[in-house]
Amino acid sequence: PDEVDRLIDQPDTSTPRGLRDRTMLEVLYATGLRVSELVSLKAADVNLSGGYLTATGKGGKQRLVPLGDRAVEAMRRYQAQSRPALARSGSPSRLFLNGTGGSLSRVGFWKVLKGHARKAGLRADVSPHVLRHSFATHLLEHGADLRAIQMMLGHADLSTTQIYTHVLETRMRAIYDQFHPRE
Repeated sequence: PDEVDRLIDQPDTSTPRGLRDRTMLEVLYATGLRVSELVSLKAADVNLSGGYLTATGKGGKQRLVPLGDRAVEAMRRYQAQSRPALARSGSPSRLFLNGTGGSLSRVGFWKVLKGHARKAGLRADVSPHVLRHSFATHLLEHGADLRAIQMMLGHADLSTTQIYTHVLETRMRAIYDQFHPRE
């Protein structure tokens, strides 16, 4: 969680691109979206008053995903200040735009993420999928239900989501070994 906070704090939110970057990082970590789902979002997919978004995943399947307060606030600021500054005549309906007013691509977001991760002093292997894993792992560590995580991630099968229980089992074992009096 500390590394995620450092990452999200990197963008300079006084600039349109920095505010866009901060918003994308907040939304990605708050929702566990796949990067393709993030960059394909449209304004109509986001319900800020309800605190959720509609993600379109693999096979065109849609799901509702809650947004945290920080992500909602970042999204409000982005839509009011940054997106209008990035948009050009003929800009697409996609929510997140690149510096020339076009659709931000998966690779474009990956480059943005890598740059902010480097500035935050994080490992070189940070990727959008690492944030997706962090989302699921941190929810599970704080007591979230595995089925709820499955639904938020858009996994068709629970066995796909169960990979996150390994992280929790490893952590539980370390705590047991450290604190049990007869260990």
